[in-house]
Amino acid sequence: MDYIKYLSRSIRLAIGIVLLSGYGLVFYGSPKANAEQIKEKNVSFKWAFGAMVGGESGPRVVSITRSATLKTGDKLKILLQPQTSCHVYLIYHSADDELLRLFPYQFNRIAQDFKPSEKYYIPQGRQWFELDEKVGKETFYLLASSERLDHLEALLSRYEAAEFPKKGEAVREILSEIRNLRKRNKKFTATAERPISIGGSMRGISREKQTGFPEIDALAVEVSATNFYYRTYTIDHQ
Repeated sequence: MDYIKYLSRSIRLAIGIVLLSGYGLVFYGSPKANAEQIKEKNVSFKWAFGAMVGGESGPRVVSITRSATLKTGDKLKILLQPQTSCHVYLIYHSADDELLRLFPYQFNRIAQDFKPSEKYYIPQGRQWFELDEKVGKETFYLLASSERLDHLEALLSRYEAAEFPKKGEAVREILSEIRNLRKRNKKFTATAERPISIGGSMRGISREKQTGFPEIDALAVEVSATNFYYRTYTIDHQ
């Protein structure tokens, strides 16, 4: 997908390789799930949402769990790694009331592109999203289902093909469908999230990256749910 073409004015790509030296890695852990419960879940994937932020102590990578306050110039990157044959959707809603489908990359290649245990980065490769000077509320909608969400896909495709005057109406339809999906699947909202074990121990402390490109894999949690999962991430872009 051509992110540069479709990305809104509020968020843009930081192109190229970003080399870091001495970047701090901060992780905020989630409750450990019962192993027996996880086995019953048919929606399961590893997830990391990282922000590269600046400050007096120097740039560092932090995990975004629900909401965050970020500034112009801060960068964002996401990791998605399915553990089951579920269907995951990530939709960005800008402060300018524009939408962008971040995942799946293409609807017509879901079967070929979306494979269990494969790592998917958003944006792809070594690119990062970068917040520009357009401030406001930035929202990311994450949905996962044991079945394809055909109506949501159709609405997103219609929005992407619509002329500018009709974009606003299409945005309202998509946001309404997201709310309806959440209501219809309310009984499946009980989910489990747990930090991933590294080297035989659970993470939950700051880590230093001595050299090289920043990796958000270390921020990953394992998400497990029955039939449906939903979460909203809100960024106060200042």
